[in-house]
Amino acid sequence: MLHEKREELHGITVVLTGRSGKTYLGRFHETTERGVAMRDLAVHDPAAAEHDLPTWLERARKFGVPAGQRLFVVPADEVGEIVRFGM
Repeated sequence: MLHEKREELHGITVVLTGRSGKTYLGRFHETTERGVAMRDLAVHDPAAAEHDLPTWLERARKFGVPAGQRLFVVPADEVGEIVRFGM
């Protein structure tokens, strides 16, 4: 099978908390030595965000992930907690 050797979260929409304070929302692809690869990614940066994090996440639940990047690797030193995004 195509996905049998993938990680448990492969293809699942997750919220990744960055050590910098940024929050990454997108589909988990894989973990590599460089970091965590995610697809269809949106980033919440509290320094530049229009909405606070809870509002931003609620809007994503209601309207879908506002994907800005098709594929992105969150650097290993930025990766914090990773949880499933409850829809």
